[in-house]
Amino acid sequence: MTTTALYKIETSEGDDGTTHPVEQLWTPGEDAVENGFVAHRGLYVTGIDDAAEDHLYPVAFLVLGHQRWADIIEAAAAYMARVHGWRNLHLYPGDDPSVLIPLIPRAVHTHGVFLRHPHPAHACACEWDDTWRMVWAPNTEPGAVPVTALRHPAAMVAAAGIPNPDDGAPASWAA
Repeated sequence: MTTTALYKIETSEGDDGTTHPVEQLWTPGEDAVENGFVAHRGLYVTGIDDAAEDHLYPVAFLVLGHQRWADIIEAAAAYMARVHGWRNLHLYPGDDPSVLIPLIPRAVHTHGVFLRHPHPAHACACEWDDTWRMVWAPNTEPGAVPVTALRHPAAMVAAAGIPNPDDGAPASWAA
């Protein structure tokens, strides 16, 4: 059976003209903390950015596994506190408190494929060292990992591109 991948593994060309992968499939586990995740009460959470733009703060949060919405909110607040020194999920640091956003978006249970540099234990001093990325994917995609995602309340709605179950995306709303 042949499947059509939703992502392309990035490659580079060696001095001899041979193409080499610069990333490989990765399943975050015990090594998640060494790769930018924060451990909070048994959950692994990280902030993610918009694929099209760089932001100073995360536009969404990603937690490994399918988790409860309330736990995601707590983990996201812990991530902001540890990484950015800011615990208020309704604002980004420096935002005007008079425009406080009163609601926290719903979290979704979905899946993603994690890709990272193939030499994490042996730094090669290239631009890919210590990097990884995640691509949203259906649970049938080879290497897909269950994740729970939540948009940062202060981020633009479309910024994170989190799958929306109401639009037919391969996801379901977290309880």
